[in-house]
Amino acid sequence: MLFKTIKLFLQNQSLTVAELLGYIGALFIGIVLGITGGGGSILTVPILVYILNYNPVLATAYSLFIVGTTSGFGTIQNLKKGLVVPKTAIQFAIPSVIGVYLTRKFIVPRIPETIFYFGSIHVSKATFLMLLFAVVLFMAAYSMLKNKKENDVVDFKTKSLTMIIIQLFFVGILIGLIGAGGGFLIIPALLKFAKLPMKKAIGTSLLIITINSLIGFTGDIQNMIIDWKFIITFTTFSVIGIFIGLYIQQFINEKHLKKIFGIFVLIMSFLIVYKEILS
Repeated sequence: MLFKTIKLFLQNQSLTVAELLGYIGALFIGIVLGITGGGGSILTVPILVYILNYNPVLATAYSLFIVGTTSGFGTIQNLKKGLVVPKTAIQFAIPSVIGVYLTRKFIVPRIPETIFYFGSIHVSKATFLMLLFAVVLFMAAYSMLKNKKENDVVDFKTKSLTMIIIQLFFVGILIGLIGAGGGFLIIPALLKFAKLPMKKAIGTSLLIITINSLIGFTGDIQNMIIDWKFIITFTTFSVIGIFIGLYIQQFINEKHLKKIFGIFVLIMSFLIVYKEILS
């Protein structure tokens, strides 16, 4: 029934190859997000920029809405399974959501269109955001590929509450700049500081991502014209994907999947650098 609905939608649309690939990518974003609790969101901006040819500033804004809404549906499903701790989510979300909103409302609009020239290389605002995104992709890939031991994760209990709040605030700024959910930064903190088991950390991270992304997006509504028809259609495919991902999660080895996805993300980070600078 689900795939019949998708097929009927595609048949009734005059889609270009790029748009078709974009919607397939949206489905994949949701699947990965449902399985890993993060990760998938970092694919949204590259799909919007390199497949659908959106400006990176607009793409990061759309990404916040797409990721936030998709994560919201995933959160509802995880709540039914008892895999979300709302109190912990709100505690973690407050500092980061302030950072996301302020970044989208005030910082992004004030980044100059030309950052600097370096010889023949022109680093524009769009290039800067994509290079920053590539750095975050690299960090995410490293996080997924590293064989973590218990001592590898930062012990948040040794830090003061003030330091934790400051770190979460800067996580929010980073999320606001790149338009990704930041699950790979949030989940380790939930595991160590909140002492949540992995499945609850994933479920709770989706609620935090939902809060961060959607409130951050409200800062963009006031600064740019939004193509609601497009982002709602794209988000619908992503939401379908997250239901598929949450179902698949029961049957697969999540650790192996993260390794494979980590390699994919690592390659993508280098491709973005090549596209933005070397090409």
